[in-house]
Amino acid sequence: MPSTIDIRRRIRSVKNTQQITKAMKMVAAAKLRRAQDRMFAARPYSAGLRTVLASVATRVDITRHPLLQPREEEKKILLIVVTADKGLCGAFNTNIIRSAQNAILDGRWESVELLPIGRKGNDFFKRRTTPIRRQATQVFQALSLETARDIAAKITEDFITGEIDAVYVIYNEFKSIIAQNVKLERLLPIERPTETPANEIDYIYEPGPEQILNDLLPRHIEFQLYRILLESAAAEQGARMTAMESATKNASDMISSLTLSYNRIRQAAITKEIIEIVSGAAAAGS
Repeated sequence: MPSTIDIRRRIRSVKNTQQITKAMKMVAAAKLRRAQDRMFAARPYSAGLRTVLASVATRVDITRHPLLQPREEEKKILLIVVTADKGLCGAFNTNIIRSAQNAILDGRWESVELLPIGRKGNDFFKRRTTPIRRQATQVFQALSLETARDIAAKITEDFITGEIDAVYVIYNEFKSIIAQNVKLERLLPIERPTETPANEIDYIYEPGPEQILNDLLPRHIEFQLYRILLESAAAEQGARMTAMESATKNASDMISSLTLSYNRIRQAAITKEIIEIVSGAAAAGS
């Protein structure tokens, strides 16, 4: 049975940990608010960009644009795995890595190369057999459109030159503070519009729909990647806030349990001393 000194030391240690988890929860809540604002601002722009792209694509021969051309067979795949740079966010990173492994082992693709975004994914896959084509760490410390543009330019070049047949990205989509949805999306080739938008207006384009489409397609890729990174950043902070809240609650439960054990041991020791004193007094009186 542990002594009262050991239990007091344990209670003190758990209280210190509880203060840390409570502080991390507050920090995550503040970061989540900023990440949510950026993410919600990006979603309408992303949807609007898709609408404009679909409208322009109906007026040109889309078979002439390499970013819209699917390969006959998707053999060589680049899989972008978006994880966090840090841990202590529950199953956030584990779910992404497990889903990426399942997609790789599924057999749908003949050859898969990886582009891990985030230190956790990079640290995991560099010890595995799946080759890493490129890597991007410390992205979320100063996430900007320029960061997404650099990554998008490299993968677009690889796709146009034929080094890869398609680009897929797996990430955590932000649903709510307590819910994140793991999604697998195809980034390249861009999904070609199959229907003409309703109530289509015949615009006059300058410098012309062909040139506009040529300029829009790379912007579409980089902004969709930027939106995905914003979704993942918001989902990470939500997962960390939830995990730290749970850890703080568990620490409170543990402190209550340890305090109860401490009081029981202390009460047993006092009772034992009283019995010894009474027994000694009785023996002396006889």
